[in-house]
Amino acid sequence: MKVNQARIWIGGIAGGVVWNAWSFLLYTRQAPFYEAMQKAGLFLKQPRYPFFQWQWILLLFVMSILLAYLYAWSRATAGAGPKTAAKIGMLVGFCAGVPGNFAQATWSPVPRMLPLGWMLELWIGAILASLVAGFLYKE
Repeated sequence: MKVNQARIWIGGIAGGVVWNAWSFLLYTRQAPFYEAMQKAGLFLKQPRYPFFQWQWILLLFVMSILLAYLYAWSRATAGAGPKTAAKIGMLVGFCAGVPGNFAQATWSPVPRMLPLGWMLELWIGAILASLVAGFLYKE
C-alpha cells in the first residue's frame, strides 16, 4: 500500500502541536497537585531523567506521527474521514492512557485527579492528534 509520506509527517507534526497544547493545558490545571505531592514527599522535587519535559514533548510528537501512519494505512479498509481518525485515536488513546492510570488511581496515594488528568492527556490527546492528522492527510 502506497501512502503519502509528506502528508503523514505534516499531519503527525500538526497533531503533535495540538496534543502538546492539550498536554500543557492539563499541566497548568494539575500544577498545584504536583507541588502538593512534592511537598508531601510523594513526588521527586527534580525529575529522575534530565530534560524530561523536552523528552515528553518529543514522545507526543512521535506518537502523533505513528497515529498519522495508522490513519493512512487504515483508510483502504476503514474508509477515509474523521470517523476513522477518531476511532484510531480512541483505540490508541485508550490503550496508552487507561490501564496504567487506572492502576495509579487504585494503588497510588496521590489524589485521583492526577491519574485522571494523565489518562485524559493521553486519551483525548490521541483523539485530537488523530483527527488533525486525518484532516490533513491526502492521497
